[in-house]
Amino acid sequence: MNVMVIGSAGAISPEERALRELYVEHGPALYTYVLRLLGGDTHRTEDIIQETLLRCWNKQNLVDDESMAVRPWMFRVARNLVIDAHRTKMARPLEISGAAWLTELGAEADDIERMLSSIVLHDALNSLTPAHREALQATFFADSTTQQAAEDLGVPQGTVKSRVYYALRSLRSALEERGVHW
Repeated sequence: MNVMVIGSAGAISPEERALRELYVEHGPALYTYVLRLLGGDTHRTEDIIQETLLRCWNKQNLVDDESMAVRPWMFRVARNLVIDAHRTKMARPLEISGAAWLTELGAEADDIERMLSSIVLHDALNSLTPAHREALQATFFADSTTQQAAEDLGVPQGTVKSRVYYALRSLRSALEERGVHW
């Protein structure tokens, strides 16, 4: 015969009351212990504690005259649950967190954006005169000084500076025509 106790929360069985008392008495210490085992993962800690209490409920190990005898059992159950979860995780393929696909999608979008930008830039560079394109390639793309570029191109340094100046102006206009604004 199961005796029901009626309180402010409605009808509570002795097992439910014992479960609540068990949680109140041992929950904080168990939480701290499991949280440390799981490296600070609060969500998994709450799941482990819930499963531990559920196992207490199923084992009918709730109504015990010496509640301290239940405590080591609860800690052992919680520890075993953490170990089992770790073993299960290691046996399965790597799990992807809920937001990982967004990061991968962003990386794909960045790659596509970079590719499209390079196509637009290549097209804009091809619209320049050969002398202007040569001056940019000899300075910016070769990472050379105007003096080094002048020696490579066989023209005076002032000519290289002038060509780079006008090449950049033309390139800016060509990019703006293609919808790219700096």
